[in-house]
Amino acid sequence: VTHSIPACIGSMVINSKQLDNESPVSVFAVNKCYVTVQDGTFFDGSGFAALVREGYKVRSDVNITLEFRTTAVRGVLLGVSSAKVDAIGLEIVNGKVLFHVNNGAGRITATYEPRGTKSLCDGKWHKLQANKSKHRISLIIDGNLVQTDNPYIQSTSADTNNPIYVGGYPADVKQNCLTSKSSFHGCLRNLVLSKGQQAELFDFSRAFDLRGVFPHSCPGAEH
Repeated sequence: VTHSIPACIGSMVINSKQLDNESPVSVFAVNKCYVTVQDGTFFDGSGFAALVREGYKVRSDVNITLEFRTTAVRGVLLGVSSAKVDAIGLEIVNGKVLFHVNNGAGRITATYEPRGTKSLCDGKWHKLQANKSKHRISLIIDGNLVQTDNPYIQSTSADTNNPIYVGGYPADVKQNCLTSKSSFHGCLRNLVLSKGQQAELFDFSRAFDLRGVFPHSCPGAEH
């Protein structure tokens, strides 16, 4: 076995001596234990997960679905960029969800703003679907559809070649379709990117870079 256990371990005794968990000599990717745990991946607001080291090619079509839970009114959800301007980005800004796409001719944005007293930052799970089909983009939050006009109808392909950054991105990485640098604080689950009939579910424990991200344990209540 070469991978860590997604679990809580406590009260460890070796040769009748209790180990002190509170002051370890070194720590790597160990978080607090929780009284109640939900399926999902916890982002502590300091980092990101990096997926597809060789680069993800959005091109003409992509459908992104995920579920998120947060109490923060801002934070990066997902970004895929290129060295040029081509990119896509999903983020929460001032309690709204923004889906940005640049196929090379200019950035367009679909914005979902909750109505009345409803909030997306209420600590409850919300379903998100972001779709790019050539020059058309749409955003569906909890079943509510938002579409936006795109004046650049001749430009249809986002020629990205960088990794998928989820929940944030490194300071030295350029993201052409994100306005926020704030790392996401909360939980994500069921991240799927689809192209036509091909759907890929991303397991955060298989990310090639994880910082401040804890796969398979989403706290219901901290202990």
